[in-house]
Amino acid sequence: MRRSIAGVSALALTLTLAACGGGSGTTETATPTGDATTTEAGGDKGGEGQTLTVWVDETRIKPVEAAAAKFKEDTGVEVQIVQKNFDDIRAEFNSQVPSGKGPDITVGAHDWLGEMVKNGVVSPIEIGDKSGEFQDVAIEAFTSDGQVYAVPYAVENIGLIRNTELASEAPATFDDMVKMGKDAGTQYPFLIQVDEKGDPYTMAPFQHSFGAYVFKQNDDGSYTSELGLAGEPGHNFANWLKDNGKNGTGLLSTSITYDIATEQFAQGKAPFIIGGPWMLEKFADLKLAIDPIPTTGSEVAAPFVGVQGFYISAKTPNAILANNFLLNYIGSKDIQVEMYKAGGRVPALQVAADEVKSDAIVAGYAKVAENGIPMPSVPEMGAVWNFWGVTEAQIINGDVEPVAGWDKMVGDIEAAIKK
Repeated sequence: MRRSIAGVSALALTLTLAACGGGSGTTETATPTGDATTTEAGGDKGGEGQTLTVWVDETRIKPVEAAAAKFKEDTGVEVQIVQKNFDDIRAEFNSQVPSGKGPDITVGAHDWLGEMVKNGVVSPIEIGDKSGEFQDVAIEAFTSDGQVYAVPYAVENIGLIRNTELASEAPATFDDMVKMGKDAGTQYPFLIQVDEKGDPYTMAPFQHSFGAYVFKQNDDGSYTSELGLAGEPGHNFANWLKDNGKNGTGLLSTSITYDIATEQFAQGKAPFIIGGPWMLEKFADLKLAIDPIPTTGSEVAAPFVGVQGFYISAKTPNAILANNFLLNYIGSKDIQVEMYKAGGRVPALQVAADEVKSDAIVAGYAKVAENGIPMPSVPEMGAVWNFWGVTEAQIINGDVEPVAGWDKMVGDIEAAIKK
């Protein structure tokens, strides 16, 4: 059984497919200018003459500049902001920090955490009671061995996107969804991208509803390195894939790619599609609602939740200043709302998330995320993806027997982890 998670926000309407954003590919240092919105944190000028360096991508640079301006006003500390291509940050941070280079703070995703902790390049955040002000899943996503390693600013997840003109209410179960889809008279009862290599991220909620989780969790929500895929829950899910695959109902097809699924839904050929807000720009002409993903097993169909935040370098000589800047400025309501406006990701801070939930689409994804679980960030996760997706595709196509194929996948993953 997974540890339940409640009170989570989700992605906003304008998030793009590149879930982590992206920079211009250039690097430049900017001195923050302009007035920041008001934060609750106070300060003194004891930091004059000191400097923090922050790596941030193009999408988030303006709100971080605003936070930096307020921080300098309150403390006298100069914050040098270096714009980076988001896709380069992870590798550069991991390579530079051990030699004492790199920034004091960097933006990053929570699924970098396992690698960064293993490499010893990040320091825990002294978050204290403020952890309760953030979404539970956001804190859990950045937690390793009971310690929080980043101040979160946003969360993201998938849900059931419903064309309200083709389906007037949300389905409770997978069977309900299929029936409603057939009653709608469209070409497809529902759409889900599978692809010939599989898509375990999108399929994960169905798997989770059978109680088959990738890794087991500690009481604090952090992941262990022990696989949770083996045994009856995984076998039940594998059999479900077969039953709905090529030689079964045909509801799951490896010929349905992301592009095909979104194009067909945009043309009104299905009342439902499973996906994230990054799809929605293609559906601008449709009337939509966002619903929980219908369950197939005895448990909730819980999607993975991704979280973004800011890490502190393990080599920074300014850990106290960095902690203050992140908690009281980046972690303030106004700055988190500004980052939502800049990048489309709903804030991880609860009061900021509440402010942006007036949009029904945002609120719908937030509701789905209340039962989400963090994407595993343990280093062992790297050994899972290829075996996982390919095996699902093979089962759906009828190329392998479900139980035997699933057990082989588990064995292959375990062997890869031990290498």
